[in-house]
Amino acid sequence: MKNLKLPLAALALAALPGLALAQDGPAPGVNPATDTVFILNSLLFLIGGCLVFWMAAGFAMLEAGLVRSKNVTMQLTKNMALFSLAAVFYWLIGYNLMYPLGNWAVDGVLSGVFGPGVLEAVGITAEGADDYSYATTGSDFFFQLMFCAATASIVSGTLAERIKLWPFLIFTIVLTSVIYPFQASWKWGGGFLEQMGFLDFAGSTVVHSVGGWAALTGALILGPRIGKYKDGKTIPMPGSNLALATLGTFILWMGWFGFNGGSQLAMGSIGDVADISRIFANTNAAAAGGAVAALVLTQLLFRKPDLTMILNGALAGLVAITAEPLTPGLGLSTLIGAIGGVIVVFAVPFLDKLQIDDVVGAIPVHLFCGIWGTVAVVLSNPDATLLKQLTGIAVVGIFTIAASAAVWMILRATTGIRVEEEDEVNGLDMAELGMEAYPEFSPS
Repeated sequence: MKNLKLPLAALALAALPGLALAQDGPAPGVNPATDTVFILNSLLFLIGGCLVFWMAAGFAMLEAGLVRSKNVTMQLTKNMALFSLAAVFYWLIGYNLMYPLGNWAVDGVLSGVFGPGVLEAVGITAEGADDYSYATTGSDFFFQLMFCAATASIVSGTLAERIKLWPFLIFTIVLTSVIYPFQASWKWGGGFLEQMGFLDFAGSTVVHSVGGWAALTGALILGPRIGKYKDGKTIPMPGSNLALATLGTFILWMGWFGFNGGSQLAMGSIGDVADISRIFANTNAAAAGGAVAALVLTQLLFRKPDLTMILNGALAGLVAITAEPLTPGLGLSTLIGAIGGVIVVFAVPFLDKLQIDDVVGAIPVHLFCGIWGTVAVVLSNPDATLLKQLTGIAVVGIFTIAASAAVWMILRATTGIRVEEEDEVNGLDMAELGMEAYPEFSPS
């Protein structure tokens, strides 16, 4: 994302009228018009980052509602821990690995900048800013961190109810410090996928498919929950609180306006603000399209609407539009989201037939619809080609599967990744944490 917006910032400067009307003129080295762009861009990142941060609460509520009551505390703990670990390790390793700013150890593939991210000095002036024509380093770091943390949240829900806490957190560290930023540098850091012409505006592939591939790999290695599949049949394991799951979905829906809108990466001109407004409207339309498609389709297939499918349908629409929320119109955005909703309704039972146990439906939502959204870019963006989009999907997928599988296999061989059978049956809240989410309702 970062490198693509520098030309836009320059255009914004040219478009803004001269604001230096003070009697004595601007101080040497300071341009009030540039100041305005710098301030507005930084505010966009900070506000967008806060909205994406709020998505962490959405993931936590969604997962807490879709797991059984004996595993709720575990999911909440994982979500608090994974976000905090992502914040630390993205700073220590990931940020500079993701954004080499032209300093490549291997051209277009591996950053040559290693070590912790460094913020600008306190009270910087125009001369002291890292990039006076763009935004503050702190605002950019804050915004990008939230995307990194969201990737780990995707994995958490899929592997719920049977994975050990600490091996999961170790995987989170590797995912957020190495796997995610490494592949993201290929696109948003100006790497070979960017140079090739692969398009992914806000991360249908770079964020959501990466989380989905990591989750799928983990689910295959970890195996399904005890009792989920018997005699070729799928045994329902209803979640504990659909109210929480619904709240989580609406929080995610709201946060997505920052996810996609903030990815415009510039707010210093009328054109930028108009584009951000368009992105907000398209993002909302896609979510609505996904929810409506899931609502209607479950009524037709099952004779009753399925709330969990409707929730995931809305999320599917959001993931699908993330690759290109700017160029489509409202009608096409709604259609892209609706196809995402259809994908989810068919993909959930398809995974069950393969006995791939995805507790919250994250693989259909984030992986399958991430792929669909990345392909759908060709429907509205004339710069996209199907071959380049498929190449980007394949490259990121192969890398994420290989890297994730290596980490999961090492963890399985050393610490183990699955809890004991008795602990899984009794629930991870007591087995792993000794604390229940609903103690008043648990059997004594």
